[in-house]
Amino acid sequence: MSLVKFNNLIELFDYAKKDRLNNPFLFEVGKNKSLNSISWKQVDRQINNLSKYLVDQNISKGDRILLVSENRPEWLISDLSIISIGAITVPNYTTYTQKDFEFILKDCGPKGLIVSNQKLFDKIYTACKKINYEFNFIVSFEKLNQDSKTVLLSEIKHYEKNIISQIQRTDPACIIYTSGTQGTPKGVVLSHGGILANVEGAYEIIKEINTSHYRFLTWLPLSHSYEHTVQFVQISLGAEIIYCANLEKLLETIKIAKPVIMTAVPRFYNNLYAKMKAKLKESGIFRKTVELGTKKFLNQKLSFFENFLNHILDIIVRRKVLKNFGGNLKAFISGGGPLDKDIGIFLNSVGLKTLQGYGLTEFSPIVSCNPVNKIKIETVGIPFNNVELRIDEDGEILVKGESMMIRYWNNQEATNEIIKNGWLYTGDIGEIDEDGYLKITDRKKDIIVSEGGDNISPSKIENLLCLYEEIKQAFVFGDNKKYLSCLIVVNKDLGSNNNQIQSIIDVVNKDLTTLEKIRKFKIISEEFTIENEMMTPTLKLKRYKIREAYKNILENFYTK
Repeated sequence: MSLVKFNNLIELFDYAKKDRLNNPFLFEVGKNKSLNSISWKQVDRQINNLSKYLVDQNISKGDRILLVSENRPEWLISDLSIISIGAITVPNYTTYTQKDFEFILKDCGPKGLIVSNQKLFDKIYTACKKINYEFNFIVSFEKLNQDSKTVLLSEIKHYEKNIISQIQRTDPACIIYTSGTQGTPKGVVLSHGGILANVEGAYEIIKEINTSHYRFLTWLPLSHSYEHTVQFVQISLGAEIIYCANLEKLLETIKIAKPVIMTAVPRFYNNLYAKMKAKLKESGIFRKTVELGTKKFLNQKLSFFENFLNHILDIIVRRKVLKNFGGNLKAFISGGGPLDKDIGIFLNSVGLKTLQGYGLTEFSPIVSCNPVNKIKIETVGIPFNNVELRIDEDGEILVKGESMMIRYWNNQEATNEIIKNGWLYTGDIGEIDEDGYLKITDRKKDIIVSEGGDNISPSKIENLLCLYEEIKQAFVFGDNKKYLSCLIVVNKDLGSNNNQIQSIIDVVNKDLTTLEKIRKFKIISEEFTIENEMMTPTLKLKRYKIREAYKNILENFYTK
């Protein structure tokens, strides 16, 4: 499908709705665990209503609107309404702190706020009071105990007139703030054309999935560039979208939603692997399923009997595994960070087809993805057709194409650092294999430089440690030091102790180079979480925050 003919994202929606007006489109799980839906026609009407309301509030092309909500149908309706008049959506994480909101309000100056509930509003309102900031209007999805400036989305009605705006592909659609693993967030300005180009590449991958009916479960924060773009992929496919707002009920929602496709970040798959791994110890038939499934996935030769047995296991084991995910799942798509190779092989071996992709917010965000029928799990797939990619002399991955961000908002210096001579410098180290697949081998910003000047990837070692169910989280340290040390968060349910952890580290160390071996460690009681600001909303470690919080412990590793 070529999206070149579309000038903007709202034209994509208008095209997709034509033959589907009375079809169900957006879904939520009701109190009785049934799916409640609204049609394409109802969504279209609500977009018209809200966009006309925004015009009445003197919102014009280029104005910013802050959107803060958990995943729900109103999120997509609000986003489409904002961009339909040429305004710019500024999606923010529901997990942001008051200080985060203060920074973003001062940085991009949004004229209005669209917010879901009282709890989120109170946090934003406190931030506004602290910096003496005032919105022109406030739209909420649920009733707020607030002044006359606030209006409920459901009460905005009877605007039937379509708003016509001249929106070009080069115009900004959104400002998405990076998670800031290294420090202050930066506002990434993405264009209509950039997201459309990304959607086109993703569409070509997903269309290879053998299904007559596309149904997605959306649970990753829509404020993340990955899921934000996925919503437009869903529109391009004419898909049904089921929203999961409560992550504690994710597995329960999956069974109700029965998705065909599901996107997630590596931590989801890590947790899934840890839970399923216990079955390997308990069940011989499950171990055989993994063994034969792995051989088949890696294109290793199976005997006649193994082929026959593997077919039987499809019926009695893999079908049961699939049922836990609703029974219709055709593919998991992993992005937002590196997926461990062993976990990827394991999931594919038990019948959960898992594709790994690669991208970054500054590229709208997808650069590459594994094709459905030729997965190389140790890679992040083949670059999209509309993406130029080359490896720089030092191994850094450079990309070019319409999906490249316009700029960082209010930060020309940072823009000039990442975009040079028309190329976007990703900060990731990689290589292209003989089949044209991209493999990520390291991360420039997360590299530890030892006392001897050697470069070491901490994430590689952390991922190896976290493959063991006794270890919940790991943080590897050693900048300008003689050796590496590690902070460990243990799985308390397993009663893990120092001796157990030392045994695991000894095993992991055997497969590491001398420079990569962990020499000292300490078990810490507090997890790295979003709430304590040691993890980003996309579940990446905020390394500088952890170094700051555990400075004394880390330095004590190196005292005599």
